[in-house]
Amino acid sequence: MTAHATSPTSGTPATPATPAAPPSVAATALALGDDALVLSHRLGEWAGHAPVLEEEVALANIALDLLGQARVLLSLVGDEDELAYLREERAFRNVQLVEQPNGDFAHTIARQLYFSTYQHLLYERLAASDGPLTGLAAKAVKEVAYHRDHAEQWTVRLGDGTPESHDRMQRACDALWRHTGEMFQPINGTADTDSTDGTSGIDVDWPEMEASWTASVTAVLDRATLKVPEGPRTGAWSAGAGRQGLHTEPFGRMLAEMQHLHRSHPGATW
Repeated sequence: MTAHATSPTSGTPATPATPAAPPSVAATALALGDDALVLSHRLGEWAGHAPVLEEEVALANIALDLLGQARVLLSLVGDEDELAYLREERAFRNVQLVEQPNGDFAHTIARQLYFSTYQHLLYERLAASDGPLTGLAAKAVKEVAYHRDHAEQWTVRLGDGTPESHDRMQRACDALWRHTGEMFQPINGTADTDSTDGTSGIDVDWPEMEASWTASVTAVLDRATLKVPEGPRTGAWSAGAGRQGLHTEPFGRMLAEMQHLHRSHPGATW
């Protein structure tokens, strides 16, 4: 995102520019772009607070990768700055998993394990398809493969480490488990979508991808001597709530922080 504002701040969402993609594709680009944008901001919150210097660099690099993906995806929908900084909470379509607070380092790693595994599987499928997001996915899948490997290594390191690190990693995996089911709900398009399966211009076998995700995460947790969490994989709201614009309480505070500078200085450039 650039640092300039292109429309006045009035406390209401700006009207995005004319979408550069058909409505069916724009719906998916918005959802996936919001996923990447929100998680990028969450990881950026670790700047100056990571447990070791190497992780300071690693988390910053992952955040920048995600920000780059978000810019490409949001530019398919409209003006990337307006979409990031001038929308209200209910207009964001990210899954609730990525908006969860960082917590301790184990909590952040559990969130990364769950999401990067999902994102890697999704981009692999999109890269192998002949669809509107194939080009983006083919480039991003290499970045996401690193994100996934980073999360897997830390999950094993913490889970199979000291009793303290094991307990913290298990608690983190348990706490975030209820947010994982939403990732495998079809991304609904607009009334103009012409896709036959109700998704937004992409062809993904969601049940098959969910089975692959479950098998992969289970294998990593086994290596880490951790138990696969029990209980439902959806929260108190129905599955897909984040995609519908319903978010958890921490998201509002995060959004206010993320948008503060842009909204405070409408029209500013540098």
